[in-house]
Amino acid sequence: MPAPAGTQRAALGAHDTFFPSRPAAFRPAAVASRPGPALLPVYLSLWLYIALPVFLAKDRRELSSFALSCAVMTFISLAVFWFVPTAIPNFTIDATPGTSLHFLKTVDAAGNAFPSLHVSFSVLACVVLARQLRDVAAPMWLRAFNIAWAAAIVYSTMAVRQHVLVDVLGGLALGIGFGLASRPRQAVATAAVQAEPA
Repeated sequence: MPAPAGTQRAALGAHDTFFPSRPAAFRPAAVASRPGPALLPVYLSLWLYIALPVFLAKDRRELSSFALSCAVMTFISLAVFWFVPTAIPNFTIDATPGTSLHFLKTVDAAGNAFPSLHVSFSVLACVVLARQLRDVAAPMWLRAFNIAWAAAIVYSTMAVRQHVLVDVLGGLALGIGFGLASRPRQAVATAAVQAEPA
């Protein structure tokens, strides 16, 4: 059953601000079973996590590649937001004033949902960090922690009711695609040579 007009307007706050001429579509819900306000710090940790590939970049080329990937992913997502605007359903959550989820819903209204840039940025950062950690022969526990952190951020987008599964899948596709495309040309050439039969 569609949400009442009043709740639709509330859920579309961000969309109405940036794309007022186009109504957003609501998608079927496929989210974590219960709202997870305890995972809000994990959700917000993206902004620390995404800075790590910048700090660990070994040269200007790697830094530029990461920045360009972020920029192009953002451009593609903005195009989708404009031509196919979406918003999450109006979930029943404890967002009363003073709660952590109320703060989130106030500063980050759940419009422009597909694809999830939160997911795409975290996955891109994970792929790039995995490459950086491998290059410096980081211990396996640190590499595993990198993947676990990214996975936790991805899950938290649904747990705090900012995205549903289809948004996450769209973000995964963007993040993985640009993560692989951002490999240095020298590394790609080396892999191709190693793959050739002797």
